[in-house]
Amino acid sequence: MVNIASEYEFDKDLTLRLRDLQTPQLPYWRRWPLQHFLALMVVINLLVWLVLNVPNRFLDPNAVHLTIVLGSLGIWRFGWWFTHAVRAFVFARFKWPEMRRSADAHWDAGWRPKRLHIQMTTYFEEPSITKRVIGSILGQIRREQIPTTLYIGSGSAFDEQIIREFVETYAQDIPDELAELVFVRQNQPGKRMAIGLILRAICRTAADPEDMVIFMDGDALFGDDVLKKTLSMFAHDPELQALTTNEEVICYGPEWISKWLNMRFAQRRLAMQSHALAKRVLTLTGRMSVFRARHILDPKFIRTIEADHLDHWLWGRFRFLSGDDKSTWFRLLSVGAKMTYVPDATVYTIEVITENGLLRMIQNFRRWSGNMLRNGSRAIALGPTQMPFFIWWCVVDQRLAMWTMMVSPVLAVLGSFVAPGYFWNCLIWVLFSRVVLCLFLIGYSRRADMTWPFILYLNQVINASVKIYMIFHLSKQKWSNRGNQSAGGDAGVLDQLRSGFAKFQMVTAVACFLTVMMIFVGLIDVPF
Repeated sequence: MVNIASEYEFDKDLTLRLRDLQTPQLPYWRRWPLQHFLALMVVINLLVWLVLNVPNRFLDPNAVHLTIVLGSLGIWRFGWWFTHAVRAFVFARFKWPEMRRSADAHWDAGWRPKRLHIQMTTYFEEPSITKRVIGSILGQIRREQIPTTLYIGSGSAFDEQIIREFVETYAQDIPDELAELVFVRQNQPGKRMAIGLILRAICRTAADPEDMVIFMDGDALFGDDVLKKTLSMFAHDPELQALTTNEEVICYGPEWISKWLNMRFAQRRLAMQSHALAKRVLTLTGRMSVFRARHILDPKFIRTIEADHLDHWLWGRFRFLSGDDKSTWFRLLSVGAKMTYVPDATVYTIEVITENGLLRMIQNFRRWSGNMLRNGSRAIALGPTQMPFFIWWCVVDQRLAMWTMMVSPVLAVLGSFVAPGYFWNCLIWVLFSRVVLCLFLIGYSRRADMTWPFILYLNQVINASVKIYMIFHLSKQKWSNRGNQSAGGDAGVLDQLRSGFAKFQMVTAVACFLTVMMIFVGLIDVPF
């Protein structure tokens, strides 16, 4: 539960945070609080001083081959990053405005979906959050007059009672034919089963293929006009099958975790707009995504949600615990469905972090990276003819980046043995490059924050390390939400043998990686 004295105080605090996030976006240079602008000036001056005073070891004869590799990797990685930045700019400046004008014209002309089905899963959520979420949904249904059925996938009577009492009080003026509330109590554990039961309930209503279905979590709060801004996109493009929205985070937890999440969402905005230019995205976020009913009410799609799995040569067949958003994405990707991103429709994610912040960060990386790796291999296997080549290469790049990210810190450390001081030159480059990246990311945030360059590098190193671990332990899954679920434990002798062999593989791969780096640096002589 939220660590605030009372529900009233929490609700008041949440209102203030929402009001702050809903204020108009400031011009770029007005996003800089004075202390962060001064910190930027200090960092720039420090970098200039270091460049002028620290001996340049990059061109040392003993290390110039390292510099060539690091420079080549830098050109590739940062060139790829700036490719995303250019694509995001093109989408936001040239593509998106016309899409929005067309969608609004259809909406203003009276277009509405025949019916909207909202599937929302909740599991012992904070009552104040639940009431806010339901209130934001009902308020927009009331205003837009869209016939809607709200399906609540619950695991207990706790959430149901809170929602029922709130709806009876708040929505007395909404007629049943406009908004219907349906509870679907899951009889098997896990969010996937809850979603599957809801989709089967929608099928029993003989829903029209052109109906709209929203997938959302119980802690995702609608921003202004989310229904209007998202649903209208399906009128603009009759071929569109799914979309996802912008997200802002409201974090109750350590301040540095809040900064990290804000940075992650800024990265997400940039990447999503780049991907959307290719008429696909890389995930249909479970917090809030909208689908045309045509594909998702297919029994095969529903079964994929309920029992998605991977057949692995070591781990055998294992089912996915979380990552339902990746399963929906892969299913639609495999049938060539068009997807997009709606940057002006905002959903507010409420994160309550009561445990150790660093452990929560690593746990999130394990979940996100595991879901990405498990589905990435299948997406790559589809080939570039099944999707735009850019999207296919984005998936390939995700798997390459975990190793290329580790090259620079390893070479920086090893390089100091052949060219003393080489590490400090690399450190200057890391600081300079992350400052430049963050200056771009601030364009996708509400406020500038000079802790981001340091958090960004920490984020990249930890994420790459977790991915390397997860690529050898794909069956290992843990999710602190919905009852602290886990899968892939070492319950039996066979599982222990598999886990031991996976660790052997990982240690061997890392040892080979380090050995190749040491041979390249010149610390190990090859006898031929």
